[in-house]
Amino acid sequence: MTLPVDPAGLPLPVGPNGAVVTVGSFDGVHLGHQAVLREIARRATEAGRVSILVTFDPHPLEVVNPQAAPPLLTSTPERLEILAQTPLDYVLLLRFDRWLAALSPEAFVQEILLARCGMRELVIGYDHGFGRGRSGDAETLRTLGAELGFAVDIVSPVDVGDQHVSSSRIRRAVAGGDLATAARLLGRPYQASGRVMAGERRGRLLGFPTINLSDLPRAKLLPPDGVYAVRVEWPGGRAGGMMNQGPKPTFHADPRSTLEAHLFGVEADLYGAWVRVEWVDRIRDVRRFGSVAQLQQQLQHDRVQALSILDGDSTFSRVPHA
Repeated sequence: MTLPVDPAGLPLPVGPNGAVVTVGSFDGVHLGHQAVLREIARRATEAGRVSILVTFDPHPLEVVNPQAAPPLLTSTPERLEILAQTPLDYVLLLRFDRWLAALSPEAFVQEILLARCGMRELVIGYDHGFGRGRSGDAETLRTLGAELGFAVDIVSPVDVGDQHVSSSRIRRAVAGGDLATAARLLGRPYQASGRVMAGERRGRLLGFPTINLSDLPRAKLLPPDGVYAVRVEWPGGRAGGMMNQGPKPTFHADPRSTLEAHLFGVEADLYGAWVRVEWVDRIRDVRRFGSVAQLQQQLQHDRVQALSILDGDSTFSRVPHA
């Protein structure tokens, strides 16, 4: 269940046993985040309590230090959609503003976690910081817990390879085009959602009709420009395909990057539809071709390679792509 920003600051209906709570941005909802969510759900079930995630929009750094704010792995709607598939009872989405940023750790615990969430237990990740300037840490929380009557538990990091799973590690993988590593750390393919808009219809003339994506979230992190094997999902449908992400140097010198996906075996008119794109693997760089015929020949090779990639990806087995 997702609760929107509540300007009245009303308490959640947690019942007499209170709640098990976790707090954080949870950008990406990666394997480390999922471990925390499983733990609060387990503890809540055992104690007859409800489980609550307190999270924020926008990302706190966009308010306290915009120059340092990271590009996002998940927009707020994407994050909430993923969280809706977890065993959480409530997601309390707080508008992060100057007032919230100025709260001391003690005030945040008392005014938000205790007064609004009825917290009896707090479960956090190993690197958690909160309150004004992230001045609150695990030791602060344990001290407050002893004073105010709630338990505190720290969830150990999740390791993949020889490093902890973290949002910053995933951002580096995505920015470097390492979509396989990003998918392993996220527990799912990297994805973005946008609206299909009308394009130049040049792909249809080439024999490879495309959908053109727009309205992607402003702060969304995208992989480097290139040609990718992708999956695309829309209301009532799902298919594999290949996507050109970047400029179109064969036809014009406009350097702006666009996302155009050719879907395998799909004839439906998707203009205006909201779709989700999952990057599976990179095929090649974007480059300029000397003629339309050369481009068409390369697109045939790209199609063969994309089909091979998608056939070899175990999570693709339910998706039509031929």
